Amino acid sequence: MRASTRIRRKAVVLAAVASLGTGLLAGCADDGKEDDSSSTEGGGGKTKITLGLFGTAGFEESGLYKEYEKLHPDIDIQQTVVERNENYYPALLNHLTTNSGLQDIQMVEVGNIAEIVQTQSDKLLDLSKYGKKSDYLEWKWQQATTPEGQTIGVGTDIGPMAICYRKDLFEKAGLPTDREEVGKLWEGSWEKFVDVGKQYQKKAGESTTFLDSPGGLLQAILSGEKERFYDSSGEVIYKTNPAVKDAFDLTAEAAEAGLIGNQTQFQPAWDTTIANSKFAAMSCPPWMLGYIKGKSKPDAAGKWDIAQAPQSGNWGGSFLTVPKSGKNAEEAAKLAAWLTAPEQQAKLFGVQGSFPSTPAAYESAEVTSAKNDMTGDAPIGTIFAQAAENIPVQTIGPKDQIIQQGLTDNGVVLVTQGKSPKEAWDNAVKTIDNALDQ
Repeated sequence: MRASTRIRRKAVVLAAVASLGTGLLAGCADDGKEDDSSSTEGGGGKTKITLGLFGTAGFEESGLYKEYEKLHPDIDIQQTVVERNENYYPALLNHLTTNSGLQDIQMVEVGNIAEIVQTQSDKLLDLSKYGKKSDYLEWKWQQATTPEGQTIGVGTDIGPMAICYRKDLFEKAGLPTDREEVGKLWEGSWEKFVDVGKQYQKKAGESTTFLDSPGGLLQAILSGEKERFYDSSGEVIYKTNPAVKDAFDLTAEAAEAGLIGNQTQFQPAWDTTIANSKFAAMSCPPWMLGYIKGKSKPDAAGKWDIAQAPQSGNWGGSFLTVPKSGKNAEEAAKLAAWLTAPEQQAKLFGVQGSFPSTPAAYESAEVTSAKNDMTGDAPIGTIFAQAAENIPVQTIGPKDQIIQQGLTDNGVVLVTQGKSPKEAWDNAVKTIDNALDQ
């Protein structure tokens, strides 16, 4: 994605956990309500609050809007949804820059939050007066907080990393299927994970691959690194950071060994590989379960399970922000705080699979008893809560998403299509640097 203004290479960088990808989720259409974002009133003279979202946020699907409207009969909530963040975010940035065309509440993906904090905080309400800091994970709260202490966003969710795998395909390849045993196969090392893939591929042949995509593996490895693309002073370091090159090289090794499908994630061809059971495992933050369910055929239900990833990491997570220019900014701030409070985040996980950024929700029945059709009786809430325990605090920068997308969509995927690892790396660097210079 490209901003309308020149990108500054040096940035104020938040020390916080970050990763990318939730904005690439397939989303829903709008909610069908007639929308006129210039109006301050909804039906029957009610105060209308509009939300601009991307992907499937799940607020409407989980009944939270109706619940809030019941608690506040004078409020009418309406949403507009753009399916992909790569289409949503440039428009949002333009609207913030011009301070026009904004919804009362705007969602921001974690890969974009540093840029919003750095360049647009003066356009956004300080939500520390509405949300309770103590409710949220400290690093999640800090991601949306300026150096001066203004908190411009409240966190909707996080993405603790796990591995989703097909029990039936693992069994056919002679691998264990019990989630504890599976996790021990690669515990502590992504190199071990790739080695398991080689074992799988020897038995499985060419009918399926061990993993779905190179982008998914690279994303998972980098999600556990404290420093990736920026250092703590705000300098871009992705080309010189050994952790980034090592992750790229390991992913390229897996690709050259034929362990990975040759698709780009969240594209129609990749969707087809899910539907046709063409791979045995994938990097799997909580929100990925909803994607798997949505793209799978009915007979795949119950054939998946979840094991802990080789190392802890975080992939995804968004925020709700409130533009100051909104005609109903005060009411919008109250709604944003309510939607992201522990009780509502627990309900959202139960329906949508968005894992709470509020630790108090982890002990709720909605989380501890949560199940997913694809993973049968797997205690997904407990599994992801364990995965969240050791997520590292990570330095994020304003153009993390551009760099990550360049490394995946313009980099490692090329190895699965016949390019050498060096050619793929050089192409990724050229693409990224061109984008950063614009």
